Amino acid sequence: MKKILLASVALFGFAGAATAADLPARAAPPAPIVAAVPLFTWTGFYVGVNAGYGWHNNGDNTSVLVPGGAVGVGSVPGTITFNDDDGEGFVGGGQIGYNYQMGSFVIGLEADLQWADLGGANGTAIYPAQWGAYAFQPAGVAGGVDWFGTVRARAGVAFDRALVYATGGFAYGGADDNNDFFSNNDDVRTGWVLGAGFEYAFTNNLTAGIEGLWVNLDNDNRTYVGSSIPAVGAGRTAVDVAGFDRDSDNDFFVARAKLNYKFSSY
Repeated sequence: MKKILLASVALFGFAGAATAADLPARAAPPAPIVAAVPLFTWTGFYVGVNAGYGWHNNGDNTSVLVPGGAVGVGSVPGTITFNDDDGEGFVGGGQIGYNYQMGSFVIGLEADLQWADLGGANGTAIYPAQWGAYAFQPAGVAGGVDWFGTVRARAGVAFDRALVYATGGFAYGGADDNNDFFSNNDDVRTGWVLGAGFEYAFTNNLTAGIEGLWVNLDNDNRTYVGSSIPAVGAGRTAVDVAGFDRDSDNDFFVARAKLNYKFSSY
């Protein structure tokens, strides 16, 4: 009887083992899939706006020799001296550009167009007293900055979302003659620009920064010195001296804040 019981236990044990071997093995649950956070890149197109302040240096005590008869019939020759015409004021506008990032280095190209309030062309003038008989009114010489634009290369180093860069390139700008004697001729000049800046990306699409630019524009080789009324009832006559070359460049410094929207590049 005892042998029969032992044989039965062994038989059931083998049967249970065989049944367990036939069951599928339990696999470990799959690990959750976590999407990788995209790394920020400065590569891409952007557009933006800016605003700031500028300081214009155009002080050279310009002297203009006016030939006899220019102010009125029989008028004596004389010299008009225009005092310093420095100016400072608000600047603001917009920009568009493209950056390309290679490792930590960022290169790009940016163009902007600005409105500016940096002095005019009507410096205080000193002229011969004899011209008073012709009701002479000084108008000024080419100067001041009403607007300007730049096309610049940019090169810098990125520290993740922070960018420090240098910039430089082509500049253009000018001002109208700012007087009632002539037909608001635009005095357009060209030159160069150098600067540096700092920019930070608050989001993948929104960046802000500060920038300083030194702009140097060549001077126009033509000057308008004033107008006169040579006789009672006669029309006003413009006094125009052609070929006058100014001695100093027309330069100014701009400090401004910038806000850009960057289009995603991924």
